[in-house]
Amino acid sequence: MLAGCAHYSALPLATTAPLATTVAALDGPASSTPLTVDQVVTLALTNNPDLRAARLKRGVAEGQATQASILANPSLSGAFLPLLSGAGTVPAWNLGLAQDIKSLVTYRARRRAATASTRQVAADIVWQEWQIAGQARQLATDIIIGTRSRPTYVTAYDLLSDRNGKLERALAARTVTLVTVAPDRVALQAARTSLNTLDQTLLSQRHQLNALLGLTPDAVVPLATAPDLPPFDPAAIRAGLATLPDRRPDLLALRLGYAAADEQLRVAILSQFPDLILGDSASSDSSKVINGGPNVQVGLPIFDRNQGNVAVARATRAQLQADYAARLAAATGTVGALLREYEQLAAQLAIARRDLPAARIAASRAQAAFGASNIDERGYVDLVSNRFAKEEEIMTLELALFDRQIAIQTLVGADLPTIDLSAEQAGSGR
Repeated sequence: MLAGCAHYSALPLATTAPLATTVAALDGPASSTPLTVDQVVTLALTNNPDLRAARLKRGVAEGQATQASILANPSLSGAFLPLLSGAGTVPAWNLGLAQDIKSLVTYRARRRAATASTRQVAADIVWQEWQIAGQARQLATDIIIGTRSRPTYVTAYDLLSDRNGKLERALAARTVTLVTVAPDRVALQAARTSLNTLDQTLLSQRHQLNALLGLTPDAVVPLATAPDLPPFDPAAIRAGLATLPDRRPDLLALRLGYAAADEQLRVAILSQFPDLILGDSASSDSSKVINGGPNVQVGLPIFDRNQGNVAVARATRAQLQADYAARLAAATGTVGALLREYEQLAAQLAIARRDLPAARIAASRAQAAFGASNIDERGYVDLVSNRFAKEEEIMTLELALFDRQIAIQTLVGADLPTIDLSAEQAGSGR
């Protein structure tokens, strides 16, 4: 009997932060070569501390489902009454065995509710995996695009810094006025601010990516020079919105939660009937007279007919129904809005790319003209700065386009983990 019992074992808490110091120390496809976005996503799904903790919730839900599937134990009662005085000749005794029938009536509904709750936890975990994967894609892509665009910001700043240095020396020599120098000072300050903002953003994004992967803040994550994202087809995504409720883990989780609440309402309704305990007992008095037979215990539902629990269960189910409708509307509306924003950004990016060759030609000609002393330095700097501004605009639009694409693919689950759950199971929880 002792061998079949559960035993206690200590599970001490960590005394140091469980963070890896290098990418190679992580579980998964860690490598010294630059990581692709897809590899970063895999590392995040494997090593993210929050995901590791969330996956343990499945064990809790499975334990609750196991408990719900166990029948209620019968109860055994007995007594031994030694003879102390009187006309009797032997000690008296009694023995009884009883079973709660009401727990059997609600058994199937309770088991279905626990099963739906377990599946809900599994769906919630997959949805959290989608969020972590989307964040990993977003951060890795932003870092790649930001790192690739940084040389343009540096070149623009160096050009304006060089010109500003010449003007400051000319101002000291009193060959130009402060009015002439002021616009260049403003332009240089703007270029420095843009470069500093980019560096601050990149550092913050690297720290966020490290935290997502379970790395220390100073760990270096080598990334590829270009983002590799899943194929993106806006028309196919728009056409697939009708089946989104059958694929989105958060929507499936809400449907399973609704199924569990529906079964809990069944349990509450079944529990309004009287308590019923059936059993059998035998007894012997001090004169050796033995009696035995069945016995019944019935609760009288005079005051408590479980009406409070029924009302709570009914209201909970109604709330979950409304929550699901709201989430479904938000899911469809958000994807549709992001697709429209993507189309707008794509159109703006096409116009910016169309204008870029002209800006580059003008800058190239300005450089040649400036070398031949056919244009003043201010005109040369303005034309070259216009080229840099156009290139920065394109990179900003590209990044915004990638951001919308990643957000959409995260919401529809492109190349992301799936939950093995049919629509029928999700709707009924059975």
